[in-house]
Amino acid sequence: MLTIGSLGKKTGTKVQTIRYYEQIGLMPEPGRTKGGQRRYDDAEVDRLSFIRHARQLGFPLEAIRELLDLSDNPDRPCHEADSIARRQLKQVELRMDRLKALRTELKRMIHECSGGNTADCKVLEVLRDHSECLT
Repeated sequence: MLTIGSLGKKTGTKVQTIRYYEQIGLMPEPGRTKGGQRRYDDAEVDRLSFIRHARQLGFPLEAIRELLDLSDNPDRPCHEADSIARRQLKQVELRMDRLKALRTELKRMIHECSGGNTADCKVLEVLRDHSECLT
């Protein structure tokens, strides 16, 4: 059995985050000692690791809740998890498109910089006047 601090160290999760996940129902209410200290077993380590990995992949908390529900009910159809993953992939692709546009805009701003003084700085000019932006 692990304390909340040990669970945090083992999974790379801040104690405050573990408490938050408990509060919103992603993590179950842990067992407690007579003194009221939280205690966690391997199942909670696995669940928190699942949550952390899903967060690293960018899944929002509500999608993680759905994925946990699927994981807790192994007789449910896999296409439900696939659908959630496809939605996330679409969000990642949209984010990548926005980042590519930002990259292009920043490169253009830098390229157009004359290297003179700030009165003639294209970077500052574009930032002052959004109509100069491509995005």
